[in-house]
Amino acid sequence: MTTERVIAYQPQRLGRRVLVLAVVAFARVLARRPPAQICRVLHRVSRGARPASRTEAAEARRVTVANSAFCAGPLGCLPRSIATALLCRARGAWPTWVAGVRRHPPFGAHAWVEAEGAAVDEPYPDGFHIPLLTVAPPGQGRRR
Repeated sequence: MTTERVIAYQPQRLGRRVLVLAVVAFARVLARRPPAQICRVLHRVSRGARPASRTEAAEARRVTVANSAFCAGPLGCLPRSIATALLCRARGAWPTWVAGVRRHPPFGAHAWVEAEGAAVDEPYPDGFHIPLLTVAPPGQGRRR
């Protein structure tokens, strides 16, 4: 079964597009590493950043999805969330990166970013997933 997905096309400068594609490539490589290593790398990268606003995180997610068909797909949540966080960091901010599982069967893992206390552009309602791993902005203390 095919699902249609429409993403508004907004041309980007070449330098910006290269940055996004490089971040997505790094995120796909990092997504293949063990969870502890992912958290360690993201925690180091987040140092010195201010908390991201919901608008900043949503824009980073939109740009990631617009430039990577893999990240836009249903199996791309982990690299999409990592790339979104890294793009926010490139602008000096850091959202809360979270990985967790569904609260109710069937089992399903998911990764997402939060800003201002809520998930950013996720199709699931609040509380649908149980957070297992979290890398929050420096000084906010939510790191598991």
